[in-house]
Amino acid sequence: MTVLDEPQTVGELLRFWRVLRRLSQLELALEAEVSTKHLSFVETGRAQPSRQLLVHLSNHLDLPIGERNRLLLAGGFAPLYLDQPYNSEAMLPLRESLRRLLDAHLPNPALIVDGLWNLIDANAAASLLWAGVAPDLLKPPMNMLRLSVHPGGLPSISSMTAACSLPLIHQLKRRSRDTADDALAELLDEVEPYLPDAPPTAAAQQPMVTLDLKTRLGPVRLFTLIATIGAPLEVTAASLAIETFLPANTTSADRLQQLMS
Repeated sequence: MTVLDEPQTVGELLRFWRVLRRLSQLELALEAEVSTKHLSFVETGRAQPSRQLLVHLSNHLDLPIGERNRLLLAGGFAPLYLDQPYNSEAMLPLRESLRRLLDAHLPNPALIVDGLWNLIDANAAASLLWAGVAPDLLKPPMNMLRLSVHPGGLPSISSMTAACSLPLIHQLKRRSRDTADDALAELLDEVEPYLPDAPPTAAAQQPMVTLDLKTRLGPVRLFTLIATIGAPLEVTAASLAIETFLPANTTSADRLQQLMS
């Protein structure tokens, strides 16, 4: 079965996501407890689905919230979720809360990226992560994934190599497939030439990947934590990730404190 390149109607969209999830009409109908005949008629345009049915099928197909909106709009219904720019008035409470979170992490670097890993916001300590990298990599929108693997990026000012980003890149590849995100797939294709031909095979010597960042006070050893919003009700908010760089030892913690003071 061929997946449609540009699904537009509600039936085409349902078929696109059903095929992407590798479900037959019978499997989806049984899982969602709907009539196979009615599901077939909806996909072919012979029947008009209700709003309740589209929401129900969206849940069973595990659609991204932006695609749930798109499906409802294609069916002639109002979208279920908000969809606002990050700098809009509606997003002000979230922006302010995330800004307080970033500042609370000081003196540790912390930043926010969107679904394409473009930098949205950062605290003052985050500038340590790009002090001295190639100027071309700092042009907006600054992409933190590109910065982490490009030879002129983080690898040029730290012990980080492109191989350090393999777990994240593998996770993003799965996301790009599961969400049919062409823009994310294009970004991953762009950075893939920087990755090693084969994954590291040496036995792990510590519980997490670390990087030694060069600073004027000496190396600072860091590891990262990545968090997302637990229950987003807005398309932009659903794509945000908060990455915090924490010191891996006492010496690094002390140096971060001195650098920020």
